[in-house]
Amino acid sequence: MAIDPTTNQNATRRETMLAFSRPSIGEEEIAEVVDSLRSGWITTGPKVARFEAEFAEYVGATHAIAVNSGTAGLHISLLALGLQPRDEVLLPPLTWPATANAIVLAGGTPVFADIDPATWNLSPTEVAAKITSRTRALMPVHFAGRPCALGDLQALAQSHGLKIVEDAAHAAGTAYGGKKVGALSWSSVFSFHPIKNMTTAEGGMVTTDDEALATELRLLRFHGVTKDAYKRAQGKGSAQYDTVRVGLKYNLTDMSAALGLHQLRRLDEFCRRRAELAGRYQEALADLPGLTVPAPARPEDCHAWHLYNVLIDSAQAGLSRDDFMLALQAENIGTGLHFTAVHLHTYYRERYGCAPGDCPVAEQVCDRIVSLPLYPGMTDQDQADVIAAVRRVVSR
Repeated sequence: MAIDPTTNQNATRRETMLAFSRPSIGEEEIAEVVDSLRSGWITTGPKVARFEAEFAEYVGATHAIAVNSGTAGLHISLLALGLQPRDEVLLPPLTWPATANAIVLAGGTPVFADIDPATWNLSPTEVAAKITSRTRALMPVHFAGRPCALGDLQALAQSHGLKIVEDAAHAAGTAYGGKKVGALSWSSVFSFHPIKNMTTAEGGMVTTDDEALATELRLLRFHGVTKDAYKRAQGKGSAQYDTVRVGLKYNLTDMSAALGLHQLRRLDEFCRRRAELAGRYQEALADLPGLTVPAPARPEDCHAWHLYNVLIDSAQAGLSRDDFMLALQAENIGTGLHFTAVHLHTYYRERYGCAPGDCPVAEQVCDRIVSLPLYPGMTDQDQADVIAAVRRVVSR
């Protein structure tokens, strides 16, 4: 259904608040969770194994290692690198703090490189300028579901002997050059938080084609021991186990995997609906002064549209980004802030000396960015309400 940009522009606000995001949970997911409860096996078990196998097949990777959050996946991927305190990992500032925090927790040093002004993803040019003899890895973020410039980043990584750990938290369903994100780098880390394109309530997945890395990640996610409870329950060999390195408690449960199994089967459907909604936003909002819509993705890529972000230019729009969000709240339209520039957060300013001006493009984007409601369960009328409210706010 096409939406006339002027439809309901002068109408009154919605009577009820429209959420910024909501998970799409069906009866199949509910039945699978109930089945887990009745089975008596609710921790890591057969459903996690099935979920890992199906997710690996979906993205085209050899291995998929389920974890209890995307953050956990980033942490153990970086621990597997064996970072030392002066070892550097390059990342963009336009991300959730988990991306940078994982580097610090793994013993490395985060180095922020600016983003591309058109795609809002990590700029290969800026990365090239920041690589030093201490750089060990690149950590690009597929912001909002748009694939980053992996080809250019891979060329840089190869020429400097670096690993790529993709923060693919936004990228379930994203494709780069016709290939699914998840089988293109040393490590790709997905998040299944409730606002993501698919959810396990909380959870994540690491995918890789590297056999040694997969073995290491499986140890790191479960105490560093050689046999977990499910393997012992299957009676595979001796009940004896051994600790071969210090690990963590990052395993996913069957309760969560029960959701993920059916969410994965609906992922392409979810992404199609998100793309449809994003396309309508693009058409309906592109003419508004002071409001910048996202640039189109390359034809050979698939943008998963985890988020739909716009930039508010206060000089042209007549109000700040924060005032814009408050005005939409008064219209009963929920919004999100993704993200404030991580390098300017107190911890990174005080510990690493980050300062305004270090990443000027990201700082400008982060001062202006706002996320509009976008999720598969939104109705066409919901979206018409958002568009009408945005146009009313900007026109005022």
